Amino acid sequence: MSCERLEGRLIAYVDGRAKESDRRAVESHLLNCAACRARVEGFQGVWHMLGELPKHEPSAAFDARLRARLAVEPVKQGFWTGLLPSPRFALATAVLAVFCVWLSTRPVAVSPVSVGSSEADFRMIQDLPVLENYDVLSGFDVSQPVTPGLRD
Repeated sequence: MSCERLEGRLIAYVDGRAKESDRRAVESHLLNCAACRARVEGFQGVWHMLGELPKHEPSAAFDARLRARLAVEPVKQGFWTGLLPSPRFALATAVLAVFCVWLSTRPVAVSPVSVGSSEADFRMIQDLPVLENYDVLSGFDVSQPVTPGLRD
């Protein structure tokens, strides 16, 4: 393993978080490379010094003060933030798009043309003059005598 590839794994090795396979690879490299071995010893020295420092616990009001400062701090929104839709709108748009695609893939039901429809159309055309006078016929009163030429 080269020193450059090992560089990213050294901290995890010193920290004890490295996987077993990575730990073995680092140890086998350290047997052959004095520069990396010196680097690891330096990291271990710093690690032990940091471990000797006293641990400081934050005060009880630290969390409340931090939340209050964050609430007062204005929220900075980037250019793209205003253009992004709300999650509900995005979900509704996606559902609508899926529904439209599903609906467009369904076969269209075509009703068969009946043979007698041309005869019915012909009869309707024959009755067209009667249908043109529908407004006159709809107001026709049977109890009144019919007088030619008089209209109400």
